[in-house]
Amino acid sequence: MTIEVTGAAAGPARGAAAGPTRGAAAGPERGAAAGPACDVLGVVSPDAAAQWVPVCALADLPRERGAAALVDGVQVALFRTHDDRVFAVQQYDPYSGAHVISRGIVGSRGDAPTVASPMYKQVFDLRTGACLDAVGKEPVALLTYPVQVREGTVLVSGVPAPGDPGT
Repeated sequence: MTIEVTGAAAGPARGAAAGPTRGAAAGPERGAAAGPACDVLGVVSPDAAAQWVPVCALADLPRERGAAALVDGVQVALFRTHDDRVFAVQQYDPYSGAHVISRGIVGSRGDAPTVASPMYKQVFDLRTGACLDAVGKEPVALLTYPVQVREGTVLVSGVPAPGDPGT
């Protein structure tokens, strides 16, 4: 599933506050209303003040699956876990050179939610982007992006989380 939003759904998030810190995930708000539909094509730029891009409704993200989104011109892979936490990492697989991470296999290692690359099966921690199993290669981490769920809408920061490689 590829998600791109434009028009009214791409407006600034009212009352959006700073999101979770690195390594935290967004969870659903209790009693939250449904957010905008995610089937409108276009490119979204983050609100300059908040840097939060409304991407889709939480209900549009299937549990334990990935979805690709274009956030300020960057491909991001979104994952909703069984307990409704949402994570965002780079879509680009540093081992294969393809934009495929959202097609990976969602799982866990201990308490860490993970995704295994669909190409060469490297395993990444969705909270930090750390490569937990490099399958005999040098570990390379994925960029992570802060996520919020507000009023049933998933918002992703257009800026990678502080401390990520390359930031």
